[in-house]
Amino acid sequence: MYLIIDLGNTNKKLALFSKGRLNTITILPGFNLRAVRRYVQQNPGITHCILSSVIDYPHSVNKYLQEQFIFTELNENTPVPVINKYKTSETLGKDRLAAVVAAHLRFPADPVLVVNAGTGITYDFVNQKGEYLGGLISPGIQMRFRALHTFTGKLPLISGKSRANLTGKTTRESILSGVINGTLAEVEGIITQYLQKHNRLKVILSGGDLKYFDKRLKIKTFAVPNIVIEGLYKILELNAGTTD
Repeated sequence: MYLIIDLGNTNKKLALFSKGRLNTITILPGFNLRAVRRYVQQNPGITHCILSSVIDYPHSVNKYLQEQFIFTELNENTPVPVINKYKTSETLGKDRLAAVVAAHLRFPADPVLVVNAGTGITYDFVNQKGEYLGGLISPGIQMRFRALHTFTGKLPLISGKSRANLTGKTTRESILSGVINGTLAEVEGIITQYLQKHNRLKVILSGGDLKYFDKRLKIKTFAVPNIVIEGLYKILELNAGTTD
């Protein structure tokens, strides 16, 4: 059984794979050695583990995982089944790399754009040769709401709905429209630009804010909610040299 640990800015996820299938995903309220120990004790049979993080976390966790399992910590030197052409690979978010790995393995003969909507919205492109060329990063939906509140004197902090009227009749409705419809227009516009360059492009949508875009875009897309987890599993499988 394989353990996947994905530490993002918003969620800290632990996933278990067995016989090539995703069994469970657990979101931890906090990530520390005690929480990891408890999870491992509750799930006997784990043999391999991979950890990917875009945040700082206790070094004691690494030591524990190295002692317990065949352990891989994803970094810029970890072998992956794509050619990484990002110029500053040491600064590349590990979640972005894992996502394009899964995307390429799903569509190995086509160029693929992964749109991952979370704390930030990332757009990552891998061509039909399996070359990861980079992408874009923009603020996520919740970040946009907070920015309008933080950097103005009177605009309120509101929580978003998945839909908003185009013309807001109150300040609240206007903020909702600007953030929700503005972000939707951004995503559709970026995808359209890639489609103009790559007519066989496949587009994958993922992330915690997937609900804002899935089924609302006029462009054909594939919703893969756990694209990063899937990619991490594929990377672990490659480095383990075996299947779980």
